[in-house]
Order: sequence, then C-alpha cells, then structure tokens
Amino acid sequence: MAVHGLHREYRTLRKIGLIGGMSWFSTRTYYEDINQLVQARTSTLSSAPLLIESLDFNGLAGLTTAEEWAHAAQVLADSARRLEQAGATALVIGANSMHKVYDKVAEAVGIPVIHIADAVATRMKTNGVTTATLLGTRYVVMESFYRKRLVAHGITLLPPQMDEIEETDRIIYDELMQGKATRAAERTFKTMLTNMGQRGAQAAVLACTELDMVIDVDANVLPIYDGTRIHAEAAVDWIMG
Repeated sequence: MAVHGLHREYRTLRKIGLIGGMSWFSTRTYYEDINQLVQARTSTLSSAPLLIESLDFNGLAGLTTAEEWAHAAQVLADSARRLEQAGATALVIGANSMHKVYDKVAEAVGIPVIHIADAVATRMKTNGVTTATLLGTRYVVMESFYRKRLVAHGITLLPPQMDEIEETDRIIYDELMQGKATRAAERTFKTMLTNMGQRGAQAAVLACTELDMVIDVDANVLPIYDGTRIHAEAAVDWIMG
C-alpha cells in the first residue's frame, strides 16, 4: 500500500509504559528519543505505542527520610499497576533517582521493569569499558542502588568526590530542573570530566536525565554514556520485540 510515494509496512509493536514527571523535562526527552528510535527502525510514519503517567514531582523531590522514600515507593508502585492494567507490556521509570525504589515497583507488577543501570552497564561492557565515573544527584552517586548494578556487571567506579557531588546537585536542582542550561554549567562539567579522566575514568555515566542539557554526549573529553538515551534504546528494543 503506497502513501504519498512511500510503502506503508505494518508490524505489531509492543506497548510500553513510562512512569514520568520526575521531572517533566526528562519525560519529554524519553518521549522524543523513543519515538525517533522507533521511526529510525520502522518508517517516518510510525510512532511508539506508549502509555505515560506523569507524576507530580513536587511530592517526590528532595526525599531524605525512610518514610518519605516508602511513600515514593508506594506512589510509583501504584502508577506501575495502573499502567499494567491499561495494557503496558513492560515499564520504564523515567528518573535515575527513583530507581532507588525499583525493587518495590518491580514487585508490584507482573511485567518486566527495565532497569536503567542494567542497560547502561550492558552497553559499557560491549564497548570494553571497565572503569567509569558516575554523574548524578547525591542520591544516585552516594547510595548503592545504582552503583551496585554497574559493579555487578564488572564496572569499577571512581570513588565519589564531595565537592563534585555538591556542585552537580546544585546545578541539577537549581538550574536544570528549572529548564536553565548555562555556559557556566557547561564549563563546570567539562573541567570536572577532565579531572575524572586524570583520575583514571575511561568513560562517564550520565545518571541524571537532565544532564545532557549541559554535557555534550557526542563530543566530550571522555566518552559519555547517556543513561536516558540508552534506557530509551532498551525500551525500543522491547517495543520492537
């Protein structure tokens, strides 16, 4: 069947669910990346079969206590159940920090939940990277829930440096999550990545969905593994079957 000179080829794409809103900027990136990748693998007429629930990030940001994280786990688990009931055949959590409650979310549903760190580690292993540095919020960099997934795949991570963590946290929450991308932030991360390379990192993992606003993923002082892009590619692998 021809449409405006193009041959329309139908194929069944699996529907995937995205738990988003954390922040909405990152959800927009997931939506764009997933659809562009689906089109690249099918045709320019295609769009991804996606279910998105955008949560209110105001109640999920800056969590510190066990009670707050337990509440977040419940919010995301409830969202996962709704997406499964709506027809999603797999899920992605569109936020690195919320993978802290990944196990609770995965337990709440009977469909796969694609872990962002597993997708990143698989790509790094394929490329022969064994030592890397991790860039993200304080929660992601300091706590074990993300690091241990990379380490389990044989990736050695540089020890975190508190001055770098504090500056990264400030830029993420005070600038990037407000939609602000400045030249000063770009320079800060270029210097930071240079120092990390000198400390032995072969590559850097962007473990924050907003960091690509100020870090050039395709041309930098270190090879950059953009967790959001890689996670979106893993989602499309599932969609394509």
